[in-house]
Amino acid sequence: MTDVIELVRRWADDNEVEVESVSAEQAVVILPGEKKLKTNVSIRAGAHAVDFQAFIVRKPDENRERFFQWLLQQNGRLGGLSFSVDGHDDVYLNASLPPEAFAADSAEDVLDSYLGRFLGIADKSFNELLVLGFLTSMKREWAWRIARGESTRNLSAFEHLVSGEDNEFIGTFTDLGPGPEDASGS
Repeated sequence: MTDVIELVRRWADDNEVEVESVSAEQAVVILPGEKKLKTNVSIRAGAHAVDFQAFIVRKPDENRERFFQWLLQQNGRLGGLSFSVDGHDDVYLNASLPPEAFAADSAEDVLDSYLGRFLGIADKSFNELLVLGFLTSMKREWAWRIARGESTRNLSAFEHLVSGEDNEFIGTFTDLGPGPEDASGS
């Protein structure tokens, strides 16, 4: 099955995507995204299956029932891919294909299609999962960053949810010293 991993390495090189070789049977492709900045897809080639797996997000801090319900509802729409959770409730995206899918001349197209789907699903799902499982943490971080005069750029996609009057944390943090622009002494 090292032929599949060699194909993965060639694909990554051709597409200028970072790849890490774990072993002769496994490689990790690091796909750049927009909402989820990077998605690491582990590809393991075995005698009976080529397994793909990508970490999506850690276990939710809140709203667990709705969070996991959303994942299950999505599984019915993913056509060959599925969300799963590990023993810590961290979320992964998975797929498994028979090795024969990579034996034909279209092997690179199959790989390209699956990696594209992994990236698309991870990117599309990421913000929704953050809102469902981490909204309180994001509100707290927003308020903390505002109090410190720090950038809120990493939360800009959620500004409409975290910057309003319903953010109970705004005003609860005291000024913790000079902000980054005051530290230069100018």
